[in-house]
Amino acid sequence: MKLTLILLLMLCISSINNAIAETYQNPVLPGFHPDPSITRVGNDYYLVNSSFEWYPGVPIFHSTDLVKWQQIGHVLNRPSQLNMINNRSSSGVWAPTIRHHNGKYYVIVTCKQCGNNFYVVSDQPEGPYSDPIYLKTPKGIDPSLFFDDDGKVWFSANRFPKEPDYKSQHIIYTQQVDLNKGVLFGPRYDLTDGKDCGVVATEGPHHYKIDDTYYLITAEGMTWNNHAVCVYSAPTPHGPFKLLENNPALTHRDKPELPIQHTGHADLVQTQFGDWWALVLGVRKIDGHYYLGRETFLTPVKWRHGTPVFNPESEQLTLTGTAPKLPTNKIRAIPDVDNFAHIQLALHWNFLRTPQTNWWSLFHRKGWLEIELRPNTLTQPTNPSLIARRFQHFDFIAATEIDFTPKVDGEEAGIAAVQNDRFQYRLVIKQTDSKQVLQLIKVFHKDRKVKQEVIVKQKPYEGEKVLAFEVHGLDIQFKIGTSKTSLKNFADVQDASILSSTRSGGFTGAFTGMYASSNGKISDNKAYFNWFEYRPLSKP
Repeated sequence: MKLTLILLLMLCISSINNAIAETYQNPVLPGFHPDPSITRVGNDYYLVNSSFEWYPGVPIFHSTDLVKWQQIGHVLNRPSQLNMINNRSSSGVWAPTIRHHNGKYYVIVTCKQCGNNFYVVSDQPEGPYSDPIYLKTPKGIDPSLFFDDDGKVWFSANRFPKEPDYKSQHIIYTQQVDLNKGVLFGPRYDLTDGKDCGVVATEGPHHYKIDDTYYLITAEGMTWNNHAVCVYSAPTPHGPFKLLENNPALTHRDKPELPIQHTGHADLVQTQFGDWWALVLGVRKIDGHYYLGRETFLTPVKWRHGTPVFNPESEQLTLTGTAPKLPTNKIRAIPDVDNFAHIQLALHWNFLRTPQTNWWSLFHRKGWLEIELRPNTLTQPTNPSLIARRFQHFDFIAATEIDFTPKVDGEEAGIAAVQNDRFQYRLVIKQTDSKQVLQLIKVFHKDRKVKQEVIVKQKPYEGEKVLAFEVHGLDIQFKIGTSKTSLKNFADVQDASILSSTRSGGFTGAFTGMYASSNGKISDNKAYFNWFEYRPLSKP
């Protein structure tokens, strides 16, 4: 009896502790995780993000508490789903929406340069998802699906008018869709051009029905300094939609002093306990630059007189907040070091565009990642021999141990810090003039027009196997050594701002990883990487 009472007391204490609201820290998905979309299935939450030219496409995450997210797969992980060849940087996969209906998961998305709007379907959130079902739609982006309670399914997106009334005019429209046949049908309704919200380039529409009212949330002002969230309501899913008071509902465009900027592109979710939250994109800047890209932030939403209010305490995104009253999500953190001991690459590794062949292997040399040298280079809009992961912190170290011997002039392999094909750093072992050297190469475009490729430093290669760099704010210091514990600086401190969208343009964040190339020549050479370390040096 005494033991039973003790156990009951412990259970009560545990329940009380779980019910106590704790704080959370934004962003909930740091690094390049833009355009968040979310759906709830029972007690589980699933979130997707844009991936642009990086492959596999559309990372998908799971959570039970909206704060801690575990990646469980990619929606588009086969060439038959997403075959990006020679896509320009920042093209590819834009603004997916995920929804669950009748036991199936639907993800609808735009793919620039490799098709237009399509959706895929799966019985499981982690996939596998079907091959794309393309819809015949007007030219436009950011598709979304809305399942009404009368059985009708509505497709919405923006379209670009042939004869716009003003510069950057976009129009949000909706139309019924038959998801079994993959066709739009019935009248097409124009809902808004965003002008009444005081901005241009409306996009990112999401429909919701709450009680008997239909709501439309849009992303306005493009995705830079003027980005904003606007909210409309209507008696039907096709309108007429009226802009609610207190709009834009969320924007930091008039608050440049705040630590989070470019806020917009929201998706709402209601918890199983009736509370409302939103996932929103934003950026964190250092002296006006942001190489982490657009990240995913969490904020509470309260309804006041039929209007959603984002974070009612301040009506702005904040770096900390009171956590949702939800069961804590236990996740497996990404290890600081990957020893390549598994049968396949971990989910956090990515490729630039879709690989057409398997030019990497985890089997040919146990405990090593093998990468083939191919003619493709990192300065071309192709699929280079690069395996990379996101920058996720302002202070971190990235390092790898490499085993590589160049055979002919031009062959190189090493570690890269890359924003895109026009802005990057490469620290590589290379052969030039029949000599093996270590080179630090900086690639950037002056005024975004004239390409500059500079050898920052070159020295004879003397067997240094560990190539690394540390980032501290806008400083990036490259390092070399014979081991992890013997690293020494290589060249002066470099400027990390060239990895920011403010310098490079585009919509992505910076990546780091392992790279190899024969620079235009046919080669049978390979580079081997024993481990790769990515470790934050301070809190994000």
